[in-house]
Amino acid sequence: MKIERLYAITVYLLNHGRTSANELAKHFEVSVRTIQRDIDSLCLSGIPIVSVAGAAGGYEISAQFRLDKHLATSNDYSYILAALKGLVSATNDVNAKHTLEKISHIHKQNDMNIILDFSVLREDEQVTLQALQTSIAKKRMVDFIYTNNNNETRTHSVEPIAVLYRWYAWYLLAYSKVKNDYRTYKLVRMSNLKITDTPFTKEHDTPDMILKKSDKTDSRQYTDVFVKCKEKARSRVQEYLKGMVIEYLPNGDTFMKFTVVENEQFWFGTLLSLGDDVEVIEPKGIRNRLFEAASKIISLYK
Repeated sequence: MKIERLYAITVYLLNHGRTSANELAKHFEVSVRTIQRDIDSLCLSGIPIVSVAGAAGGYEISAQFRLDKHLATSNDYSYILAALKGLVSATNDVNAKHTLEKISHIHKQNDMNIILDFSVLREDEQVTLQALQTSIAKKRMVDFIYTNNNNETRTHSVEPIAVLYRWYAWYLLAYSKVKNDYRTYKLVRMSNLKITDTPFTKEHDTPDMILKKSDKTDSRQYTDVFVKCKEKARSRVQEYLKGMVIEYLPNGDTFMKFTVVENEQFWFGTLLSLGDDVEVIEPKGIRNRLFEAASKIISLYK
């Protein structure tokens, strides 16, 4: 609806600053002409939008303008509550609990239809998460022992930037002085974390900016895997390996495709656990790895 888009455009300009009509049209999936009409409507309603000409031009809202808090809808508060409850379930952070109490008082919602529960974190991971939040707030380096995907263990000293949940796991985004670059570390692979007295050596960009740059320069090696899958295993391949059906066979079997990161172990263990319900067709190297691993397992139990 137009009224919802007008509100969304206002919020977008407040959060992102000067934005071109083309960018707004692309973001809201409408024409540039529609955006221009929406801007006219916002100006008529009293929103102080300024149009700046030139190559770096666009629309922006006066820095003194603030939205009335009552413009937040019931759904808006529901999403905020869901996110806060998820954060508290993961970190048990006292400040997050206080914020949750405040929002819960403003908006009493008993029929939440979105629940984010991250309480599956082990106790030691939760302690690590809390310690990292402390070090980030104090801008102090941390030391920890880390075991990588190749089962190599070494001590790292880094400047923690943020903790993030992605790829179904918690990670630390940090700056490594040794690598002179930003790295992500899986919390479950970290141990003996210690907050040091050493302050950060530099000012860092926001976590969002760092992640965007990092994702663009992803150096991990990806491989497409093609498998023949029995009907009873199809849903597991879709769930655990993000498999996509290429072809359905008359007997209910399917040919499927998914993409893996070569030096990660989860997908390989998943393939082993699927047994003879899934056969790797290509690449040949993964077929050979599975054969060797299965042979070792057979010899162990003979």
